[in-house]
Amino acid sequence: MEKIRKSTKIKKIEILKFSLFFVVFGVVMGVISKFLDTTAINELPPILEILDIGNFLSRMAIWIFIAQSIALFTKSPYRAGLYVLLFFSAMVISYYLYSYYVAGFFPYHYAMIWATLTLISPFLAFVVWLAKGQGKIAIIISALIFSAMFNLTFSYGIFYFDVNNVLELILFIITVLFLKREKKEMIYVIVLGIIMAVILNQILPFHFG
Repeated sequence: MEKIRKSTKIKKIEILKFSLFFVVFGVVMGVISKFLDTTAINELPPILEILDIGNFLSRMAIWIFIAQSIALFTKSPYRAGLYVLLFFSAMVISYYLYSYYVAGFFPYHYAMIWATLTLISPFLAFVVWLAKGQGKIAIIISALIFSAMFNLTFSYGIFYFDVNNVLELILFIITVLFLKREKKEMIYVIVLGIIMAVILNQILPFHFG
């Protein structure tokens, strides 16, 4: 009984530590993102100007990558949902507080979009966590993750295929590595993911990139 209590206490402390970490991480990322968004690119260090880091952080790929990484490397789907919710809540709140009090404006429409995404993020994190499992469901979820990052990384059509941003290409490659399975299953993930990406590219009237 004592061992169970000790184990439960350790688990609660662990959850609290990670929760605090993701809140702080979210605040830092929100402030940095808005700071870069409101700073002229020629005022930034040359390397950040070359990488176009401000534009990179204003696109969706980096945020989806962070969320899916949190979910994939968390011990349980419930923790995945909690940590992703805390991260996005802290990031969005700090971003728009900075926008209102420092930059002097508040884009209500975009704030509502991000608030909605934040509210549904725990459910999406729960689903992403299931990609770590075995079987058809895990392969389909992995393919969906692949397709989302594929469409956020590449612009393509019948006669063209371009990389949107070199940093997003790096995130895409890392995502593929995170999703790595045995050879046969990985082929299924990639092929199914590309098919899903093409279908989604036709269905969705807009992109978050």
